[in-house]
Amino acid sequence: MNRILKTTALAAGLLCSAWSVQAQTITLKVHHFLGPQSIQHTKMLQTWCDNIAKDSANRLNCQIYPAMQLGGSPPQLFDQAKDGVADVVWTVAGYSAGRFARSQVFELPFMMTNAGATSRAAWDFVQKHAMDEYKDVKLLAIHVHGPGVFYTKDKAITKMEDLKGLKVRGPTATVTKMLGMMGATPVGMPVPQVPEALSKGVIDGAVIPYEVAPGLKVHELTKFASETPKDQPALYTTVFVVPMNKAKYESLPADLKAVIDKNSGREFSAFLGSTQEGNDVPGRKVFAETPGYTITQISPTELARWKKATDPLDNAWIEDMGKRGLNGKAMLDDANALIKQYTK
Repeated sequence: MNRILKTTALAAGLLCSAWSVQAQTITLKVHHFLGPQSIQHTKMLQTWCDNIAKDSANRLNCQIYPAMQLGGSPPQLFDQAKDGVADVVWTVAGYSAGRFARSQVFELPFMMTNAGATSRAAWDFVQKHAMDEYKDVKLLAIHVHGPGVFYTKDKAITKMEDLKGLKVRGPTATVTKMLGMMGATPVGMPVPQVPEALSKGVIDGAVIPYEVAPGLKVHELTKFASETPKDQPALYTTVFVVPMNKAKYESLPADLKAVIDKNSGREFSAFLGSTQEGNDVPGRKVFAETPGYTITQISPTELARWKKATDPLDNAWIEDMGKRGLNGKAMLDDANALIKQYTK
């Protein structure tokens, strides 16, 4: 009888231990480069964290670290996810120059219609053409922001000639090349460096979407904004990625992997893009309500000049893909077709 009781107790203990392991809370370290008040922190990443907590009955939780609190610099974020310094990061693909060349087709000038549609297109495009760019991580999302806007300190940009001699910040290699083709002196830098660069005269202006600009005090550091009409494709956009550490994902039990999978992919990408673009409206309002600030809209005729001046970037991207043994023309056509498919 004692042997039976001991065996039963042992079995019960093992079951409890197994249940405890199964039910324990796993906290994911989420890292990004913007501040704790940014919409990326409070809405985009926090919503994802809330959703995985809800869908896992609180067995998955997050600790979000803003403003590079885990150390390093923004260009190191992707490798932090790859190497396990963080479990999940949100970052700009172009901060790692040349690493995501296929994904960055969506940064070519005048491609983006709206961020939701273009983010869906980007997810589908990567699944078909560029998954090996993310072979070292578990890709959760890829998205873009709303239309890029010129901000300048001393004069409005109404035509290309206004850019001549101006040092203008660009976020990625593609965008800095575009700025150079339009006559500016391009200066590449991550967005957190923009306020200091403007205040110290390192740059005369910057291209950034409206949504992030007030948080960087751009309305206090510049006097002019130049935007494209809403019925025109965006001057440019930037590609963002949300990679997860592959080993961390693989270590999860099957049901928690399913939670991550449910909260990843095309619609998560579209949510991130649409949410970020949606914040352009209150962001623009800050500039419109700043005393003495001037917002200029570029005319369709002038935009046609800008498009013609930057057309060689498309050909350069196609040629670069060709050097990699890929059919760049077909890939660019596919990217445009996907954007058209999702644009309503």
